[in-house]
Amino acid sequence: MKKNKKCNNRREFLKTCGLSTIPFLMPTASINAFSSIKDKPIISNKNQPIVNFIFDGFNFSPQEYIEKLTEINLSNPISKDFYGSGGETELLEKSFAKITGKEKAIYLPTGTMANQIAIYLLNGNNTKVIVPENSHVYRDEADAAQSVFNKRLIPVETDNAYFNLSELEKTIKETNNNEVFKSGLGTVVIENPIRRANGIAVPIETIQKISNYCKQKGYKMHLDGARLHIASAFTNVSVLEYASYFDTVYISLYKYLNAAGGAILCGDAEIIDQVAHQIKIHGGAAYKTWPNTSVALHYLQTIEEKLKQVKEITSILIPELNKIDGISITKIENGTNLYDLKLSKNINSEKLESILYKEHYIWISSANQDGITRFAVNESLLSRDIQDIIQAWKQSIIKARN
Repeated sequence: MKKNKKCNNRREFLKTCGLSTIPFLMPTASINAFSSIKDKPIISNKNQPIVNFIFDGFNFSPQEYIEKLTEINLSNPISKDFYGSGGETELLEKSFAKITGKEKAIYLPTGTMANQIAIYLLNGNNTKVIVPENSHVYRDEADAAQSVFNKRLIPVETDNAYFNLSELEKTIKETNNNEVFKSGLGTVVIENPIRRANGIAVPIETIQKISNYCKQKGYKMHLDGARLHIASAFTNVSVLEYASYFDTVYISLYKYLNAAGGAILCGDAEIIDQVAHQIKIHGGAAYKTWPNTSVALHYLQTIEEKLKQVKEITSILIPELNKIDGISITKIENGTNLYDLKLSKNINSEKLESILYKEHYIWISSANQDGITRFAVNESLLSRDIQDIIQAWKQSIIKARN
């Protein structure tokens, strides 16, 4: 099987996409290593909250997170759980079950565990799982499917960000034809939006066709929807509709719901009722989960409206920034909340980064060698007046010119 031409391995991916993409590949803690402001504390001025163009959410400092928990508790006292049972955690699970249209939902400590347990349970005695070659499941989960769950991941060959039905059928056919001693194929995985492809969303028509095919063939489907609400906001396809094409759906609690960690897995009761035992035997059962679930529940209640506002503000912000000499921000085809920011050569990107942060509490990631920065929009945009943000960019660009 020939190699995927686009970012077909980690080394080539980093070489092709540049360091500015790294913040979207690594945990939050790793990002500071690639920023010239890495030693600066992430603490905002009370009268001027930080606006970040790096993350999918706020990326709270420890102090800010404690303050947010206190604010939530004062507004509506937080109910504690006991090993994930009851309290805010149960309320969050019920909310996600309703949002996704599934029978049940359950909290897990990490997205990797949510993905792996879902695939394991869906696949049953079958050994093979079809996955996107550029997916988190295939590239960033430490071969857990093979080493822990005894499942074999088979990537779909494609030169695009996502595979289509014909490419899926071809992969399955080639796999079946080239194996003498056949073992079962049970599950097909889709990631949406796709982190390694700059947040591109898989077209709903592609998902529909693949879902219909899998139902006909008896294959289960799992959605790695870590950023699913973001895909929904920028494609106008509801979370409910996305989820309807899959047997299980994972959604992150920290990427844009601003919890310190955690994940939710939604699906039929037959599957979800087995998850708690799997969490326990794999060391994921936590005595208290409310510090994560209470914050996630708080933001979940308004996330659809907030992301709608972010999208509207972005439609104003980007054209205005593009009027500034030396800045070019372009939309990615089928993209969501990520854009490409290109600076002209007469603008010192490190100086711009420092000025924006120190003088205006605006945080951007470092540009790559071609002067391109990944430009992410998120709810932090709503914390300041849009005209103030635009003026901050104008003033900073003037100071950052060589």
